[in-house]
Amino acid sequence: MEYELNFVGGSEVEETRVEGGHIPVLLAEVLAASRVRPGQRWIDGTFGRGGHTRALLERGAEVLGLDLDSEAEAAARALEARWPKTFKWKQRNFKELKTCSHEHGWDKVNGVLLDLGVSSPQLETPGRGFSFRGEGLLDMRMDQRSGSTAADLVNELSEGDLTKLFYEYGGEREAKRVARALVARRRHALFRTTTDLASVVAETLPHRRAGGIHPATKVFQALRIAVNGEQEALVAALPQAIEIMQPQGVLAVISFHSGEDRVVKQFLRERSAEWLDTPRHPNTLRNPICHLRDMKRYLPGEEEIARNPRARSARLRVAVRNEEILL
Repeated sequence: MEYELNFVGGSEVEETRVEGGHIPVLLAEVLAASRVRPGQRWIDGTFGRGGHTRALLERGAEVLGLDLDSEAEAAARALEARWPKTFKWKQRNFKELKTCSHEHGWDKVNGVLLDLGVSSPQLETPGRGFSFRGEGLLDMRMDQRSGSTAADLVNELSEGDLTKLFYEYGGEREAKRVARALVARRRHALFRTTTDLASVVAETLPHRRAGGIHPATKVFQALRIAVNGEQEALVAALPQAIEIMQPQGVLAVISFHSGEDRVVKQFLRERSAEWLDTPRHPNTLRNPICHLRDMKRYLPGEEEIARNPRARSARLRVAVRNEEILL
């Protein structure tokens, strides 16, 4: 059974801030669900600027932080200096969750946290190309050492592939219209900057200007997910998290759009169903991969949304590892 909770944060959230006064999304909810205790081992697979990790460290946990973004290193080194015995950071993709845990000397952990999507500092740095609010090169790579950029995808993918990308990763209902416009435009001038791409999308969807989100929002989201292989990484990481978790360990995943949330919800349901329903044997076959229980979904409260509008679309899903490890 899945429960839905609206959690109102208390004073403990006000005491847990990263540099600059930033409070991570759904921090109070993460702390309420994690039940962290001194000596527990946690992996923060999306370290970002360290807000969730800091909260876990302050409660006595040992934490291994992972992040592809090299710009997360400064915040990570600051935490390593303060908690040298209980915190370690690696510039790695969370799809390597199991490998990183074993490299760190941990066979089993008490919790895994994934905060999906892009961080506020990344959005606020025009040069990274994640946002159209300031001009920058169309990059969007979390790991800028290698891989295709957003410009590569926009300028090289076929109209059909762009349509599929915008629809599946961005939920853009007018994906075909946008893709057609981008292909027509790039015939005489390739896309290089964020503002250039955003303006063409806005011109293609002028009816979106009346209100709501910017017309290019879903296109940028889709490109970012594709550039970084985010959905593939999530699909790879979730079963690894279960495999390395101790009994009563906690899996917590924060998502910001329906595609990611759908992947997480489906995985948790598959791993928490005690029985397999089949046409011939309804409710008679036990699920061999029933590894989870106590699924809950947390939503941001009104105060957090007012303080941080980005939290509006956030969803935190949590589940607990069963007593018996069947893997």
